[in-house]
Amino acid sequence: MRFINSDSILETINMIKVQHLDIRTVTLALSLRDCMDTDVKVVGEKIYEKILKYAKKLVEYAKEIEDEYSIPIINKRIAVTPISIVGESCADYDYVYLAKMLDKAAEAVGVNFIGGFGALVEKGCTQGDLALIESIPEALAQTNLICSSINLASSKAGINMDAVYKMGEIIKKTAELTAEKDGIGAAKLVCFCNAPGDNPFMAGAFHGFGEPECALNVGVSGPGVVSAAIKSLPDGTSFDELANKIKQTAYKITTTGELIGREMAQKLNIPFGVVDLSLAPTPADGDSVAGIFQAMGLEHAGAHGTTAALAMLNDAVKKGGIMASSHVGGLSGAFIPVSEDAGMIEAASKGYLTFDKLEAMTSVCSVGLDMIAIPGETPVDTIAGIIADEMAIGMINKKTTAVRVIPVPGKTVGDKAVYGGLLGEAPVMDVNKLSSSDFIRRGGRIPAPIHSLNN
Repeated sequence: MRFINSDSILETINMIKVQHLDIRTVTLALSLRDCMDTDVKVVGEKIYEKILKYAKKLVEYAKEIEDEYSIPIINKRIAVTPISIVGESCADYDYVYLAKMLDKAAEAVGVNFIGGFGALVEKGCTQGDLALIESIPEALAQTNLICSSINLASSKAGINMDAVYKMGEIIKKTAELTAEKDGIGAAKLVCFCNAPGDNPFMAGAFHGFGEPECALNVGVSGPGVVSAAIKSLPDGTSFDELANKIKQTAYKITTTGELIGREMAQKLNIPFGVVDLSLAPTPADGDSVAGIFQAMGLEHAGAHGTTAALAMLNDAVKKGGIMASSHVGGLSGAFIPVSEDAGMIEAASKGYLTFDKLEAMTSVCSVGLDMIAIPGETPVDTIAGIIADEMAIGMINKKTTAVRVIPVPGKTVGDKAVYGGLLGEAPVMDVNKLSSSDFIRRGGRIPAPIHSLNN
């Protein structure tokens, strides 16, 4: 007979009930490449039917596993092939219609979000890509569950500055069309450098070209668990011991994610994809990446040393998680979204955390400038400059970076944007007032760095 250690049981219960351990998302990734047709209405119907075929039991099975293991599964999501590619087969482009069909299918199966309304344009745009990008503001304003992502740069291709400028316009317009909800459309729109095709987290999830017909990807979360583990260490613990403790904790968190992911995949009768190791915070008290920095010894997020703390955290989480699963992917690291992290919200509100400090932190974090509210009057050129800077960090460092900023219509520094749920609320942060216009409007492509020739 196999004996289960009672301390391990109690530890797991405590991680779930007190320290906010959860499965942040189970994401069904699905190829829609076989839905192409010259008739956009046919494409829409094919998309709807295929999503229902594969995802009709996703929410039901997730609830069964929640009940069986007593581990919360917070979000059930779908990620599909970039829709610019699927819709490009049509004689007449109508990407807003396709967005509505995706939204209809997502509502029918009961998921929280569906990602993949996007394009990969790091080296240039096709006519279909351009048509989809132009449709984003209207599509996000007329749907509830659609998330959109555009890959603008890569370490191999450089930065598509024409697309960067265009996305500055698109973000601004998307926020304006959803002004009654503090520009929430822009909260579901992200610009990427080096976007991974197996990321289960929104708003950037899509089903990459090298992926199978379908797969089940899992995103785990446990900032509260990591914070509690650090607090359990004696005062003055060295960085070596601190890193080991984080690795051990990440191993436990990832093991939970692997278990749930494989159970879900088996129930759905599809392949298991990856576990994304990202520490995804929530606005809940005690579930904060910023809280981890304080547990490490910083007075608050934003203090000098924050970037070093984040670098160590990210590395230790990856080292611990990779030992727990043979299939780690997605973004994998620590998220630093302002609106979705209670500690980050407090730091930004008190002026401890500036926009420039956040940009510096993105050089070592999992993603980038995430869920940051900025004044609604921010010029398009400035938004494009913000995107360009973040794309450069990703391109040079050969890592994924992203920008999800929200120019909140009618609001300025000192105001607050409120979205509710996991999207939380964010203080409107100040941005640099210097003009980027002449630089941004040059057009063309910033060439890839020399390391792009490695092969």
